[in-house]
Amino acid sequence: MTETTQVTEAGLTMLNRTAENVARATPEPLARKVRGISDKGLAWLFISPTILLLLAINIFPLFWAIYLSFTNFRANRPNEVVKNLGFANYQRILADKDIWIAMQTTAHFVFWTILLQTLIGFTLAWLIDRKFRGHAFWTTLILVPMMLSPAVVGNFWRFLYEPQIGLFAYAISFVTGIPPTNIQMLSNVSLAPWSIIIVDTWMWTPYVMLICLAGLRSIPEYIYEAAEVDRASNWRQFWSITLPMALPFIMLAVLFRGIENFKMFDMVNLLTGGGPGSTTEVASITLKRQAFESWRTGYSSAFAIILFVAVFGLANIYVKALNKVKQR
Repeated sequence: MTETTQVTEAGLTMLNRTAENVARATPEPLARKVRGISDKGLAWLFISPTILLLLAINIFPLFWAIYLSFTNFRANRPNEVVKNLGFANYQRILADKDIWIAMQTTAHFVFWTILLQTLIGFTLAWLIDRKFRGHAFWTTLILVPMMLSPAVVGNFWRFLYEPQIGLFAYAISFVTGIPPTNIQMLSNVSLAPWSIIIVDTWMWTPYVMLICLAGLRSIPEYIYEAAEVDRASNWRQFWSITLPMALPFIMLAVLFRGIENFKMFDMVNLLTGGGPGSTTEVASITLKRQAFESWRTGYSSAFAIILFVAVFGLANIYVKALNKVKQR
């Protein structure tokens, strides 16, 4: 018998003795309950503390915000008497023209960013799926923007948009002949919204590309082989096989990016802060100003609940449409 085997047996003996001592010390009623727990029940016993912690972190703030939305509470006046306003905050929000302008601005951003990211992302995925020489290198290079922090991306593009020293203005000037000082991307009312759309598209198109690439790679090769036997052209194969079978993945990418872009805050705050004027003031910027500049905590809580219900409702409708597409 080797020394390693002796050490192992000694360890097992000590472990068995410890288990026996614990078993003897355990009260009989508790021991019966433990022996009666199934594997599934034991698993729930171990994960329940984590679930309770997550519920406390996520659910409690939601219910607290719902409560505040019916009051006149202000965070900068914690000692002031809190009054119940009923649905007054919700009525004021739905009747506020500035809120509706912010929602229209948000819809504008969501529409154009999703459209550009989907078209460019799917095109890149389709090209990379061809597996040309060096496709792995180009895939890695394309994914770099997605890996960067939004704070880094925002400051980087803010520097690029500078009319005096930014490379973006000089590139546009080289192509169009317009003087760089006249290209005010962040301070021009017409160009400021598109400056944010360009940055968001640059950063998150790789994310859409990855999802679309997964969809393209999931299409069985034998389907294309059967289409070639039937003498279907490449264009016919794309419209009859590639696009329909990749459509659920495209819709999934649209869902994820739509939810994220509806909540867009960091990029707008870093690049324009909602300006010039209120040209780029999306719903999240309005919410931040009401909550932390005007200190209308109850009012902003009601606005947050309205945004949550809107996103949740639209996402539910979209998921039902996605399930129908998947079942075809």
